[in-house]
Amino acid sequence: MRDWDHFVAIDWSGAKGERHKGIAIAIADVKGGPPVLVDPPTRGFSRPEVMEILRSDLPANSLVGIDLGISLPFNDAGAFFPGWDRSPKSAKRLWAMIDAICDNDPHLGANSFVTHPDASRYFRHGKDHLGDRFLLHGAVTREGRFREAETAQRAQKCRPVSNFNLVGAAQVGKSSLTGMRMLHQLRGQLPVWPMDPIPDKRITKGGSMLVEIYTGLASKETAALGARTKLLTYADLNAALSALDCPAIDRTGEIDDHSSDALLTAAWLRKVAPEKRRWEPKCLTAEIAYTEGWTFGAL
Repeated sequence: MRDWDHFVAIDWSGAKGERHKGIAIAIADVKGGPPVLVDPPTRGFSRPEVMEILRSDLPANSLVGIDLGISLPFNDAGAFFPGWDRSPKSAKRLWAMIDAICDNDPHLGANSFVTHPDASRYFRHGKDHLGDRFLLHGAVTREGRFREAETAQRAQKCRPVSNFNLVGAAQVGKSSLTGMRMLHQLRGQLPVWPMDPIPDKRITKGGSMLVEIYTGLASKETAALGARTKLLTYADLNAALSALDCPAIDRTGEIDDHSSDALLTAAWLRKVAPEKRRWEPKCLTAEIAYTEGWTFGAL
């Protein structure tokens, strides 16, 4: 628990290609005021460009939230990939493994991992293409495996999707894997909670830290205060910001969901970051932090 000067929310994308309209970055200042979008290049941000912002161009003392899974399920089976002798023992080793296998994939892509003859067995690749190890023996549903953080999200009435799922509009598998490549390449330059300790801004250059966020959690919490969950106009977005005691954005008309998710979540981060319970959820143990990580704000 400490104070932050800036709150950065990133809506990430694991889609193929170099540039992505689905990546949006918003910043809220601790002094107040509405959150603002970082202007993207004409055809959208590339993932390496976002990584370079995180490495070299963050405002000092930023709490950065990125909408992806920073690890894979481990706790349910005692392994990320049960039955595979190369299965890593920690989240950081998982990041390193994914990045090494995908070394030749451009744009921080992760296709080489999901098509790897061993790794591919653990993923859902399509409606009729299910890896033979996607489900654990005796699984009660066909949704796939979940981390402890996602179980906590469900208790807060969110609907997370397994990070081993690579299909469907709500899938986060591809974005999580590409994000893990980035996290590995940022090691030693930007701490990641809860794998790393919260940096002391007095002795750490910049003092910034990255956390996993789930934009659906911010939407659910503002909806509980009377806002909508899908914010496709500035009127709806400003109503949600008002629920967070945040000033309105001086714009009207439509807004894309990636931008609205980033703007809302930046304001939400500013609102909830001072809450001790967000940093000390009851289910978060040292072992879970080491292997599965956690979604900031999940209780």
